[in-house]
Amino acid sequence: MAVPKRKTSKSRRNKRRSHDSLKARSVNICPNCSEVKLPHRACPECGYYRGRQAFEITEEE
Repeated sequence: MAVPKRKTSKSRRNKRRSHDSLKARSVNICPNCSEVKLPHRACPECGYYRGRQAFEITEEE
């Protein structure tokens, strides 16, 4: 059975974990309605994508 010969130091352990942190999602502002939206996706508020109507927004009651 493989067993470490030396204790892993805190700095070596933390260097290995440096890529595990969460990154903030990038967001864009819709040029049509100025709402926050994800990049490369149609705006969920107005339905526009790249200056064209991608889908209709229906009002739900």
